[in-house]
Amino acid sequence: MSEADRSCDSADCGNRATVHLTQVVDNQASTQYLCKACAEAKGVGPLLAPEKAVMDLVSHVVDGAGGREGGACDFCGQTTADFKESGRMGCPECYTSFETLSRRLLRRIHGSSEHVGKVYVPPDPEGFVSGRQLADLGRRLERAIKTEDFERAAVLRDQIRGLDAARSR
Repeated sequence: MSEADRSCDSADCGNRATVHLTQVVDNQASTQYLCKACAEAKGVGPLLAPEKAVMDLVSHVVDGAGGREGGACDFCGQTTADFKESGRMGCPECYTSFETLSRRLLRRIHGSSEHVGKVYVPPDPEGFVSGRQLADLGRRLERAIKTEDFERAAVLRDQIRGLDAARSR
């Protein structure tokens, strides 16, 4: 039986399950499939749809963008009107298609579209090499290769190898 065809797990309900609820208690996971009414009865109701205030903000930002940011996603076809209605991106490619809109929305909600919070520092920061450092070096290496600056590319390659070696220790 597919998850789309499941019946509600609540006794004597029989409605089609629309909520997949997984709870973990004392490292034991239990899963229930519930209809909307039974989920709301268990107190899961507010999680079923985005909060009205967030939807209003999404709607306001999309309206302010004139609904023209990116048009439609080339991969899934979602439009800004679809995003405004659901408050959700249709697929991973939507983040690229609606990048300007997404950044504007993040700035309105969080005050910035870039991470400005705390960064995890491991107990041994000397041996810690972040993925961000390697990604930055990788981008710089690609740029050096494209501009045919092979001496710089060799230095960057060696730095990446050294960081990879330190990371695998």
